[in-house]
Amino acid sequence: MIERYTLEEMGSIWTLQNKFQKWLDVEIAVCEVHAEDGTIPADALEKITSKAAFTVERIHEIEKITDHDVIAFTTNLAENIGPASRFVHYGLTSSDVVDTANALLLKEACDLLIEKTDALLEVLKRRAYEFKNTPQMGRTHGIHAEITSFGMTFALWYSEMRRNRARLERALETVSVGKISGAVGVFAHLDPDVEERVCERLGLKAASISTQVIQRDRYAEYLATLAIVASSLEKMALNVRHWQRTELREAQEKFKKGQKGSSAMPHKRNPILSEKICGLSRTVRANAVVGLENVALWHERDISHSSAERMVLPDSSVTLHYLLDKTAGLLDGLVVYPENMLENIARSKGLTFSGQILLMLTQNGVTREDAYLWVQRNAMKVWDEGGDYRKLIEKDADISSNLKSEDIARAFDLNHYLRNVGKVFERVFNSG
Repeated sequence: MIERYTLEEMGSIWTLQNKFQKWLDVEIAVCEVHAEDGTIPADALEKITSKAAFTVERIHEIEKITDHDVIAFTTNLAENIGPASRFVHYGLTSSDVVDTANALLLKEACDLLIEKTDALLEVLKRRAYEFKNTPQMGRTHGIHAEITSFGMTFALWYSEMRRNRARLERALETVSVGKISGAVGVFAHLDPDVEERVCERLGLKAASISTQVIQRDRYAEYLATLAIVASSLEKMALNVRHWQRTELREAQEKFKKGQKGSSAMPHKRNPILSEKICGLSRTVRANAVVGLENVALWHERDISHSSAERMVLPDSSVTLHYLLDKTAGLLDGLVVYPENMLENIARSKGLTFSGQILLMLTQNGVTREDAYLWVQRNAMKVWDEGGDYRKLIEKDADISSNLKSEDIARAFDLNHYLRNVGKVFERVFNSG
């Protein structure tokens, strides 16, 4: 984890102190279930729960000798518990502790991601309604297409982020699974009932079946979900970068007092936050590939997944949490220039209304082929020679003989293109 891109509440989940505490939570839960069954004497449980303690520094000291972090952890516990420590880790293998603790960590992380997603959804909804009736040039292939509503963009993103929220909820359910099934998952030393009761104590579900490890398709789903969410955030940031280009200047990042855009060019206002969001989203997507690679393990398990997961699980969680926060801030403070949007619409010299002229001609009995030919020949003239598209349309004998002047005027009315935006908003914000 890089401190620069780590927010405190998410970063605290992935500290070594919290990781080992989750290991201890698992060990204690197992001891408590054993004590209920009489496997562990009551006085031994009391000593374990009251004296179990560790320090990250001591675990690291022991691990230098053992080359095994879980053994280093249990050894440190034993140093503090005393003779009753013989009942700690009873019937367990390392992955029982590590994977069940990972579920606790991922559950906490996913809760924070959903919380940040909700905050972003609020911003998107507010700004969608703010610009619901603001006309903007819609672009396909980067070329002027037809008029859209600037608010529609935020409504679109809101709808997508609602799907992402549902994905995060599914991922949360998928990773909130523990296992206490022993060395190869066959329950040779414990009854499956122990696993179920331990997981219930920890707020998890027991895996229906496992090997020595929780199956890594679960982690792959989590990482893939985070990658999808990051891609959605990049889409938003990429649009802001486009809007902020000097030639467009339809919207831009908030530029605070004292901020500097360039060490060499004092005039610059660069979309640095949007570019940061685009860049960091790539790392989250790349980590999803690692999750997929970790699904296939030898036989009942190997350890090839472990080292990679120590990096990608915290890094993806921390990075997406940061991205969600920064994207919400970016769009909340986005400076919008509706007047520049109107100027950009005018730059097409009326070409963007060609589709409506085409439809009107067909409604008046002209074949689509003829109508397309008439409309396009005037459009290509504007493309190549300049001029005003509406004036050319009005002078075209084929078109003017089939359309009245008031029909042509209606085709060039911006409001025509926004007439159904309210119905779309109703579907997006008031359904489901």
